[in-house]
Amino acid sequence: MQCVYRPADLAEADLLRAMLADHHIHSHVSGRYLQGAIGDLPVHDLLGLWVQDEDQARSDQLIQQYLSATPVDDDDSWQISPEQQP
Repeated sequence: MQCVYRPADLAEADLLRAMLADHHIHSHVSGRYLQGAIGDLPVHDLLGLWVQDEDQARSDQLIQQYLSATPVDDDDSWQISPEQQP
């Protein structure tokens, strides 16, 4: 297995694990249960996202797409304007 990413937190780890699963890539999050010991451990590099060797290249590609994605604005521009409503 290869560690393909060090998530910032458990939420990001689970998001990426689910994204990889959507692409039929089995992954494992290491360090999941170390979050409760943060007072005694350094807060960086606790989590790791691991995949099988043969899935590393595709996983790297998907994670790079995730990291380079543009966040959605919080404005209401996605809503249908009154003139577009049926």
